[in-house]
Order: sequence, then structure tokens, then C-alpha cells
Amino acid sequence: MLDEYKQDATERMGKSIDALKSAFNKIRTGRAHPSILEGLRVDYYGSETPLTQMANITVEDSRTLSITPWEKNLVPEIEKAIMKSDLGLNPSTAGTVIRVPMPALTEETRKGFIKQARHEAENAKVSLRSIRRDVMADLKELQKAKEISEDEERKGQDDIQKLTDQFAAKVEVDLKAKEVDLLEI
Repeated sequence: MLDEYKQDATERMGKSIDALKSAFNKIRTGRAHPSILEGLRVDYYGSETPLTQMANITVEDSRTLSITPWEKNLVPEIEKAIMKSDLGLNPSTAGTVIRVPMPALTEETRKGFIKQARHEAENAKVSLRSIRRDVMADLKELQKAKEISEDEERKGQDDIQKLTDQFAAKVEVDLKAKEVDLLEI
């Protein structure tokens, strides 16, 4: 029975780490990566549609993304959406291909991105602690209902705490890697 709770906590904490990695991918470094435009939504005949569903995004070189829309009439809409986004990117169009050069990061923007990465890491840690709290409460309920003994509850709590510590350490490792990536010139 305790193994089920531990397995559930492991899965949920793993999803928190995945969400953190996804958030880190959206924080741009100096290099071009299609995931930078992942959350971008474009007006497509009156509805907001993800850019990834209406165009092919590729890396042209280390500092340039190339966007090829599937419909020619989407080029101005995509350009407008990129300019309106808070990514600080300036697209340039050549026919049906939109090129998005990645501007070099200044020291100030690097610090801002590091601050953003730390905020995302803290959110992940809050999520981990919330999962730990939920599982601990479930274990207390089981112990009150006499489905497990006090010793089993204590062992379960120790296991969940160790699991939480492991995932929190992973968050720290991922954060350090992102900071190094952002500080790299």
C-alpha cells in the first residue's frame, strides 16, 4: 500500500521536473532553438492557434530560426505575433520564409533570464513540497483509519521526504545547468 503512494508521488514529482524543463526551454539563451516559439499563439481566422500547428520551425544556424508557414497568407500574422510577444525578437520575411535572428544577450538580459530561471525553479520546489504535503496527509489518514501502523506511517513519511529531497536536488542541478547556459557567451 505504501508503495502505491510512493509511486504516485514519484510520478507527480517527475511531472513537476518535466514542467520545469519545459519552462527552462522557453527562456532563451543566445542560441536559436524552436522551443523558444513553442508558447506563441497566432490569430488564425479568428482563433488563437499555436504557431507549431501552422508552420514548420527549424534552426537555420546557431543564431537564426526559420519559420515556414503552411499557408502563404499566414506570413504577416505570424510576423505580427512574434513582434507582439515579449520575446524581444525581430522577424524578417523573405517570400514565404520568416527568419528570426536571435539577438546577442546583454549582461542585463542575462541576469533577467537567470532571475526568471530561479523563479521557475522555486515554483517547481513549491510543487514538490505540495505533493509531499498531500502524500503525508494521505498517510496520516491511513494511520487514523488503522489501515497502517504508526511505524509504517513514519517509514512512509521518511521515504516521501527522501524522494522530495532527491527531486529538489534535481531541480538545483537543472537550475545550475541553465545558469551556466545563460552566462555562456
